[in-house]
Amino acid sequence: MEIERINENTVKFYISYLDIEDRGFDREEIWYNREKSEQLFWQVMDEVNYNEDDFNIDGPLWIQVQALDKGLEIVVTKAQISKDGQNLELPTESGKTIDLPVDEKIESLLDEKFGNEEEIDDDIIAMEDLSFIISFSDFEDIIQLSHYFPLVEGLTDGLYHYEDKFLLLLQFDDEQLTDEEQEDVLSQVLEFGQESTVTIHVLQEYGKEIFEDTALSQVKHHFPID
Repeated sequence: MEIERINENTVKFYISYLDIEDRGFDREEIWYNREKSEQLFWQVMDEVNYNEDDFNIDGPLWIQVQALDKGLEIVVTKAQISKDGQNLELPTESGKTIDLPVDEKIESLLDEKFGNEEEIDDDIIAMEDLSFIISFSDFEDIIQLSHYFPLVEGLTDGLYHYEDKFLLLLQFDDEQLTDEEQEDVLSQVLEFGQESTVTIHVLQEYGKEIFEDTALSQVKHHFPID
């Protein structure tokens, strides 16, 4: 496992699927078994804490997970709860703070790690939905994809421009799409682009947003093919 300290609030680590299997986890179950994925997370966080003595888990965490071809890239940022308790205050690399609403996606820390829920107080963990970022060097590839790709319910697709590349952010709703359907969507998109190592946090902070959602449908509408 590779660990990179981004700043005092953020640490990034990369873990290969082979390393995951060596730890006794199956590659598929970490995607679809919440308990197993949490066990893996806290196992690697113990290693992060061992290697980064001053990165203590003493409050809420914002966790971003990106699936790459040979492993997972996970970015963990320490956040704070706003005084009114309505937002997570998430520090960025530029020194600014992003306010994120505390909603149904934010869940209590694991009971086995921090005790019973009644004892947790304001310690929370925010985990983003599994997402994929696909990179395109040529906008023409996105146009071609938009005319080939069918409308998919349960898929959120946003388009950004960052460092001379077009990046398509895909996020799935597990309640509407089965595992097989998600894999089918990814395989279709990857025929036109390739997985990016850019994280969601960097993309949304520094990338130029072109379409927040329904990106492929909008590209198809604005760029017809004769």
